[in-house]
Amino acid sequence: MSEVADYKVVRNSSVGTELTEEKSKLLAEKLGVRQLKDGELLVKEGESDQTLFILATGKLAVTSKDAQGVEQPVYTMKEGECAGTRAFVEQTPRKATLRSVGDSTVYTLAPADFESLIDSHPRLAFKVMRSLFRVTHANLSRMNRETKELSNYITKTQGRY
Repeated sequence: MSEVADYKVVRNSSVGTELTEEKSKLLAEKLGVRQLKDGELLVKEGESDQTLFILATGKLAVTSKDAQGVEQPVYTMKEGECAGTRAFVEQTPRKATLRSVGDSTVYTLAPADFESLIDSHPRLAFKVMRSLFRVTHANLSRMNRETKELSNYITKTQGRY
């Protein structure tokens, strides 16, 4: 790949919250760079690709199939957010489809590239894993809050509906 990930973008992303400039540069060296056009598919639900994605510029639409197999919008990612934490950590198939909204730049981290950091830079690997835990926890908390709000709406309790 001719492009190199910008360590400043990495440092300002959800993955780089604890990283120093030096550690951000080390991580950036391991990242691939993908340029996406409007509507271009990054990854499809059900694929076995376990790459972690960091949205450097633009937006990504996150969709998932409903019970009838129709893609439904789930979320729109903003710059600095990451996707694919579950597939990356658990090495399981994708649970959502990611598609570019407008032109986007996405940094990619393959599991093998990350694993190469474990022996050479264990503190960096630890900090990245801790940030992935935070991202996953934040997503779970958001989903729990939305589920509670929906339940309150349905039962018409704890609020004005």
